[in-house]
Formats: sequence, structure tokens, C-alpha cells
Amino acid sequence: MTLNWGERNGMMFVSHSAAVIKVVWHRKGDYFASIVSDGKHVMVHRLSRRNSQQIFRDQKIPIRSVIFHPQNPLLFICTGLHVQIYDLQRQVLLRKLSTGTRRLSCMAIHSGGENIIVGSEDGKLSWFDLELSITPYKVLGSHAGAIKDVSFHPKYPLFASGSDDATVHVFHGMVHADLDRNVLIIPLKILRSHSGHDGEGVTECAFHPTQPWLFSAGVDGSIIVFCDEG
Repeated sequence: MTLNWGERNGMMFVSHSAAVIKVVWHRKGDYFASIVSDGKHVMVHRLSRRNSQQIFRDQKIPIRSVIFHPQNPLLFICTGLHVQIYDLQRQVLLRKLSTGTRRLSCMAIHSGGENIIVGSEDGKLSWFDLELSITPYKVLGSHAGAIKDVSFHPKYPLFASGSDDATVHVFHGMVHADLDRNVLIIPLKILRSHSGHDGEGVTECAFHPTQPWLFSAGVDGSIIVFCDEG
């Protein structure tokens, strides 16, 4: 698939086949990936060369999310059924992660690059240790509604999930440098500041890059910042 690049008034444009629903950047700032509304494929773009490449043929199961590995040339692609790990240099599929559900919705990767969390529409949150297995190390099932977003803090041992039950769950998640020690996961707090509407609640959650602050957005039209009491 060929996409048209253009420039106007100092802005760069990349024309897609359908409405773009998600864009993520590689940490170095030259590559970014996009998903269109039908979720059939993901495009990877290189800004400095103004070119685009389709990853995989069109998918029968819609793509829900995509993220770059923080260090290695790997792309994680979350469909409703699997998380696929794609090697961008070799252009091959390395492996598929499976939670056992067909309703995956979102994912996030730990700053160390060896652990990811995956949310699903049945309210379950799965933690994968990529050094151990293609199945979850731990599954947390505390949400009463679909999980819409998950996030790791880039500095502190914290992660969070936001759900259609209008709550945000915050966890302690310690990844040890010693590979012989298992990840330590402890539920910390349930935040209930959003109001649900028509079966939907929290749509996004994200941590501040340096402070222990958590931002969440909901269908009630509010963006809320949770921070320490000090």
C-alpha cells in the first residue's frame, strides 16, 4: 500500500485510506505508526525519508493498539485475539502472545522492554513477562467493565488501568534487575472520580513522565489529575 506524503504551511501530511484512530511515536522521534478506523492494518512511517510501510497483510481481526519496543527494533501489535511481536529490521513475525480471550482492547510496555500489560473487554488485565512465556505471568480480574486503557509509569514501579466501570485501578509493579526474582504486583488504590454514561466510563489513562501523577479522561468530559497529597 502506497501513501501520499505532502507538505503545506510548514506542516507534514500523510494521506491514509480511512480515518486514523491512533498514532504512536518511537522514542527517537523519526518513526511513528498509525492505525485506521477499520483496524485492518498498521502503517509504519519514517519522517526523515517521508515513506510508509504496511506491516502484515490486512487482518481479519481488527487491530486495537500498537506500540514500539523502548530499545529494540520491535513493534507490538494488539488485535482482539493476540499480541503479535514483529521484528522491523528482519520484517518477520517473532511470536504471538495469548491471554485466552478474544476480546483484547489495549496494551502498554514497561520501560525495561521485557514486560507488557494487556487489557481486555471482559475487565481482565494480563501481565506478560516476555522472558518466561507467551501466556500471562499473572491475570488480574478486578474491573467490572471493559478495560479501555492501560499505562506504565516510566520512572516509578506503578501501572494503571482505566475501565468502562468508571474507575481507574493503580498497582505497584516491581520488575527486578535479578531475573531469578519474579515480578511483584500489589493493588494500591481504586480511583472513582469519573461518571459513567451509556455503559462507558474511563477512556484514557497516562502517567506523568517524571512525577508520580496519573491523568485520566472519561466520557463525562473531564480530565482528572491524581497526585500525591504533599
